[in-house]
Amino acid sequence: MTSSPTPSPSPSPSLSPGRPSLSRRALGAAAAVAAAATVVGPTAGEAAGAEHTRERPFRAAAGRRSPRPNILFILGDDLGWADLSSYGARHIRTPHLDRLAAQGLRFTHAYAGSSTCSPTRFSLYTGRYPGRTKGGLAEPIADRSQGLEPTHPTLASLLRAAGYRTALIGKWHCGYLPDYSPVRSGWEEFFGNFGGALEYYSKLGLGGEYDLYEGDAQYKDLRYYTRILTERATEYVLRPDHDRPWLLNLNYTTPHWPWIADGDTEASADLVRRIRSGDTRALWHADGGSVEKYAQMVEDLDRSVGTVLDALRRSGQERDTLVVFASDNGGERFSYTWPLSGTKGSLQEGGIRVPTLVRWPARIDPHQVTDEPVFSPDWTATLLDVAGARPHPAYPLDGTSLAGHLLHGHDLPERSLFWRVRGERALRRGDWKYHRGKDGRDRLFHLPSDQREQADRAAAEPALLADLRARWERIDAGLLPYAPAS
Repeated sequence: MTSSPTPSPSPSPSLSPGRPSLSRRALGAAAAVAAAATVVGPTAGEAAGAEHTRERPFRAAAGRRSPRPNILFILGDDLGWADLSSYGARHIRTPHLDRLAAQGLRFTHAYAGSSTCSPTRFSLYTGRYPGRTKGGLAEPIADRSQGLEPTHPTLASLLRAAGYRTALIGKWHCGYLPDYSPVRSGWEEFFGNFGGALEYYSKLGLGGEYDLYEGDAQYKDLRYYTRILTERATEYVLRPDHDRPWLLNLNYTTPHWPWIADGDTEASADLVRRIRSGDTRALWHADGGSVEKYAQMVEDLDRSVGTVLDALRRSGQERDTLVVFASDNGGERFSYTWPLSGTKGSLQEGGIRVPTLVRWPARIDPHQVTDEPVFSPDWTATLLDVAGARPHPAYPLDGTSLAGHLLHGHDLPERSLFWRVRGERALRRGDWKYHRGKDGRDRLFHLPSDQREQADRAAAEPALLADLRARWERIDAGLLPYAPAS
């Protein structure tokens, strides 16, 4: 185990999240975080939130030119569609993300590639439906036998071949060592966790293992995880030696369970005790959390993103950096998803529709909003397009590049957004959504007039239902089948 920085002495290091002594690199990052916290204050964020009311329908600023952008792709974890104040949450204050929305484009009909975390990450990293790969069939990955094969092209490997620096900071959840790792799939640098969840201080994962790594070596740091990731991302953005454009995937675990906020050391110690005693469900934290605790975690995510974005501004790279903020799936338990039905794990709107913000000052005007339907694989195609990178011909993308639409005002082609999870299916085409739930019944919804999916139009539109069902089945026929349920 690599042990840098080394935790401060503690009478019970396995239970105590005491702050470690910092290396020179970590000290510099910590200083940058502190500086950003003084610059990006709530007042600025609240002002930006007020600017949200000035939103206008999207219109491309055609004719502009710029160099290939840096790409900062930030994922929240289990963040629900309406958990940001710019999306309707009244009990959660997210001034920094509201400001990001005001500085660019806010999507109201953006979707994750799946309704749980690892298949969505497969769809983002490969630009393809999760069902194209064996590891993507896991919903989500829960054991070490499955993962993203290192031979499969990824967003990182394709951008790297086109001259980009690549790094992933935070949650990977596309397979475990020794066979699977970001540094084997195109990312030059990795700092984060391999599994689907971890306790925020101890870094103990779902199997009770320690799960914080730099590259493929364990890295000891028992401070609050969101702080560590923010420091690392800030440090990466502020590096003085960026001689080429870069891709940074910044994957927070916030606000995924367990419901541990910064400073909740007693709750952390209790969870660690339970994990070490053999409680395999402790991290699910079924007996913890609250609406208030969840709001606290989302607001911490907001401040953390604000810190990284301020570092980007101070680095002088803001104008030529394309920032995307999204969530890996819909919200859970304490999330706010009104007026959508369903939560994480479901292909109802609440399980797959996610907040999505895009900012690129050099090419996209501020204060804009769009209801264009998009989903995770589209971002892979878009980022490759704007970076001048080409997909591998043997692994065609399932996403559609949005570059022509966003940068030049071209109409997007009519297309289908497809989802499949075990026992459930969905397809959106234009304003209409076809959905079959676990009860086996086919339903049809007109989303602009029925976001809550309560007015089933299947009987009134039988031909349309049959067409969308046939489109879903044609796509499904080209995917890997699920193994029989045991």
